[in-house]
Amino acid sequence: MFDKHGSLRAVFAPLIVLWLVACATPPAPAPAARGEAMAAAANPHAVEAALEILRAGGSAVDAAIAAELVLGLVEPQSSGLGGGGYMLTYDATSERIAGYDGREHAPAGATANMFLDARGQPMAFLDAQASGRSIGTPLLAAMLKLAHEDQGRLPWADLFAPAIRLAEAGFEISPRLARFIAYAGERARLRADFQTRAYFFSADGAPLPAGHVLRNPAYAATLRALAAQGPSALTQGPIAEAIVAAAQRGPRAGALSLADLQTAQPRRLEPVCGAFRVYRVCTGAAPTSGNAVIAILGLYERARPTPGGGANPDDWAAFLWASRLAYADRDHYMADDTFVPVPSRELIAPNYLDERARLIDPAHAPTRVEAGAPAGQELFERWGRDLGEDSGTTHLSIVDAWGNAAALTATVESMFGAQRMAAGFLLNNQLTDFALEPTLNGRPVANAVAPGKRPRSSMSPTIITDRDGELVLVIGSPGGSGIIAYVARSTIGILDWNLPVQEALAMGNAVARTAPARIEAQRFPPGVAAELTARGWEIQEVASEESGLHAIRVTPQGLEGGADPRREGIVGRIAAPTLPARQSGTSSLPPRS
Repeated sequence: MFDKHGSLRAVFAPLIVLWLVACATPPAPAPAARGEAMAAAANPHAVEAALEILRAGGSAVDAAIAAELVLGLVEPQSSGLGGGGYMLTYDATSERIAGYDGREHAPAGATANMFLDARGQPMAFLDAQASGRSIGTPLLAAMLKLAHEDQGRLPWADLFAPAIRLAEAGFEISPRLARFIAYAGERARLRADFQTRAYFFSADGAPLPAGHVLRNPAYAATLRALAAQGPSALTQGPIAEAIVAAAQRGPRAGALSLADLQTAQPRRLEPVCGAFRVYRVCTGAAPTSGNAVIAILGLYERARPTPGGGANPDDWAAFLWASRLAYADRDHYMADDTFVPVPSRELIAPNYLDERARLIDPAHAPTRVEAGAPAGQELFERWGRDLGEDSGTTHLSIVDAWGNAAALTATVESMFGAQRMAAGFLLNNQLTDFALEPTLNGRPVANAVAPGKRPRSSMSPTIITDRDGELVLVIGSPGGSGIIAYVARSTIGILDWNLPVQEALAMGNAVARTAPARIEAQRFPPGVAAELTARGWEIQEVASEESGLHAIRVTPQGLEGGADPRREGIVGRIAAPTLPARQSGTSSLPPRS
């Protein structure tokens, strides 16, 4: 018999030996960079910022953050710190796709009737936009910080250096930005705010031209505060007070308060995923409308089990049909699922798509399309269909040298957001993404305004893998409700019609949310538009849709990127040997900073 000390020695001796062996065993080598890295975004300055971070050993999320901070400076009409966004990420080791929701919230003082005039009618959209009432809680920075905590590799503060340098040194106003300044200036609302007037116009009131070197020291100061303090720099202190003051200024003062800024939080969001042929498609979940992208792809696949290609009118007719059906469901049901029941999964369930696909007749255009009832008639009857519009926005796609990816769609909503500035950046008008009327045909609208509620969105950052979980495509676009059609159509072009990425993005867009279908006829293959008209489709030919598609495809030969020629974006690439290996550890994600 052992005494009690001997018993303890007998128990612990083997453990001590194992501990000594473990300590003597060197850690497993860190995985080396796997290949080239790539960034595609809407402005060359943003792409260069992403490449700078990738060269320093940053992750795809790091690069996306740096690029977006620059986009908020050089493309302020589309996105920035005063807005929100959605991000999807792909981790090459675990093959996990994660989602982040930085959608703005309505303030506590918001009411369902806040966009109605004295007669009870919806106010003019431009008045609703350029007002304090339209401003929701900015959550882009907080969402980016959340993603960085999970998947950042470089220190948070390092990601701000490119944007700070550019804000202080200045950048040449691009032709696109100059065109929008002049256009918005004609409507007078951009001039109405003293800060936007001083920033975008000369002393005599003329819009600043392309090539003018624009400096923004106030934005640089905000970036320095955000780099040092994190998102709290935008929720308390002088920057937060400036945001609230801008929102509460007349005319049409809003209710946004410091308490609203401090209460609203971003969230990790499980993406919604579905099948398209041999691929797995993942995109943003409610209150954004990514499930409509999946629905279009699924319906198109059922209507065209053997596609004919980009010049085939049957393929285009099936795509328009699929779009009309998916948009009808989206407009009826999609809203903030923390407030109302949203049948996101039911809308893309295989049996429901089978049922809806039986309505498709590529030989004839539909006469009328109604929403379906995938979750039962009771939920269908509950809502009135909301056709509210949204626009603006930017998208970027990143793949790092370890094969990780980020798809980020960010927005201030309409052109120049609420057309009010604070601390060097524009504030959003996201609350106009709510239904301006809380009831339709005697029924409540799922997307009606409510305190703390997120408005419906069309942002659809999308990551596609094969059946084994290997990354295939990173894609997304700006463009209001057209985003859904742009992303679906380009995905079909790349994966179904096997077009080069750049060619697929440049091909004509077609948006069939309602009649007439808008198409870029000059970008269509010859004869397709005429054939669609002959089949009964009511067509509105437009010179250009406001897409801004940016995509990266993973191929056996390497990364293949594309930038939408309708905007000013580019694709940038760097080789792997310039990058250090990731540090070792048990996590499949880069270490937190």
